[in-house]
Amino acid sequence: MSTPITVVPGQDRALPVAVGAGLTNRGRVRDRNEDSILTDPSGTLWAVADGMGGYGNGDVASDIVIDCLAQIPDGADPGPALVARLKEANQIVLDRQRAPGMGRMGSTVVAVLISRAVAHVAWAGDSRAYLLRGGHLRPLTRDHSVVQEMVDRGELSPEEAESHPESHMVTRAVGGSEELEVDLVSVPLAVGDRLLLCSDGLTRCVYEQTVETLLRDATGPEDACQKLLREALDSGAPDNVSAIAVLIREG
Repeated sequence: MSTPITVVPGQDRALPVAVGAGLTNRGRVRDRNEDSILTDPSGTLWAVADGMGGYGNGDVASDIVIDCLAQIPDGADPGPALVARLKEANQIVLDRQRAPGMGRMGSTVVAVLISRAVAHVAWAGDSRAYLLRGGHLRPLTRDHSVVQEMVDRGELSPEEAESHPESHMVTRAVGGSEELEVDLVSVPLAVGDRLLLCSDGLTRCVYEQTVETLLRDATGPEDACQKLLREALDSGAPDNVSAIAVLIREG
């Protein structure tokens, strides 16, 4: 009878890990910065919240969004956790609006939770997420805005939408209605990928082709954020500007 052989499988190849950085700036025109960002040293959770200045107290709303997202526990189911925290933030903002002297407020948001080399992206409004892969930039989100709906109906070209007088009007936002609808997308990640989260203050004054070049040529996440914000400021930065860059590297 042959001797039994015990085979001990080797360890699975380590999953890629995420490292990133974020910067936010009030821009050249606004008196204060109503954007808030969430960066995570563990490489798991990232978010940009853009307070709606037209409503007043936008910085309060964006802070509430970030505070709620930061409470997502380790090991949570990514998609449901993101949606639950954003809906919680929506209710808190609505309740805060009813306080004496507060008035309407709101915030757009884009958030990424990375779990087992998959980026789970949640958003409401016109803050955006992009993926740079192989040197080419592609959007992961689609704006919830009046002009995007006009583009979808064929009433505007994408180029016309950029300069349309209603380009700032969003159709979804935290605090915008009693029921918040959140969109989700999941994207497997590979070593070398770069993610960008940003408020519309960046994309309104920096062309996507320029964003692609700056993100591709940056030496790392911090360098990418610095170059993107510098480009926005050099272009006038009429709104608050926020950017988070995340690099996917070998584990």
